[in-house]
Amino acid sequence: MKVLAFNASPRMEKGNTALILNPFLEGMRQAGAEVERFYVIQLRISPCRGCFTCWLRTPGKCAQKDDMEWILPKVRQADVIVYASPIYCYGITGPLKTLIDRMVSIASPFVEISEGRTRHLPALDEKRHKFVFVSTCGLWGMENFDAALTHMKAVTMDPPAEFAGAILRPHGEALRALLASGETTAEAVIEAAKEAGRELIGTGRISPSTLHAISRELVPMETYVQMVNEAFRKALDRGNKQSAGSPSPPETNGGA
Repeated sequence: MKVLAFNASPRMEKGNTALILNPFLEGMRQAGAEVERFYVIQLRISPCRGCFTCWLRTPGKCAQKDDMEWILPKVRQADVIVYASPIYCYGITGPLKTLIDRMVSIASPFVEISEGRTRHLPALDEKRHKFVFVSTCGLWGMENFDAALTHMKAVTMDPPAEFAGAILRPHGEALRALLASGETTAEAVIEAAKEAGRELIGTGRISPSTLHAISRELVPMETYVQMVNEAFRKALDRGNKQSAGSPSPPETNGGA
């Protein structure tokens, strides 16, 4: 089984998104999947021009010459596509939205009525993929994923695909801090992410209990608020000291 994963965090391996995505992908490898991962920020992808060339003049092929020329063949071969993004302003990151917009080439211009709504048909000979959404959030609660999750589920309807699950990790900075201190609760989250990968390849689905284990509360809300505010106060203090002594910008630790 071929898995194609896109990590859309601008912090790439240093981000909290990678903390969850990487063990999930490792679990799929352990179950025998062939996995490729790309960092969206490193790809040269221009925004969709809305010219319809890929529908009307050269079906399935975009008029633009950029990295989508070699990405789209990989998309067409993949059995599972994983979109991973931190939550920025209650949505996915801009580069991932640009990538998804350019996937219009795998759709047909023709529409159908399904379950009372209109949607595009898949282009001729396009396979039906499984899609997984992986996301981390710097805020505490699961409700912060609602808007992005609704969007990502809609993406799989047009053209129709199978939404295979969402791996969501709120209060991501707590996970990073607890992993650094060797807390077993945080390590259990990582193991659950691996299990999610094994389950998806082995059974075609991820169990609700595994998804809950990944998203479980790690610290109380009040404790997390204090933790985040203290971290930013320290970062601001470092920045003020550096500004007074040199022009170097401060290093901060965001929630990506």
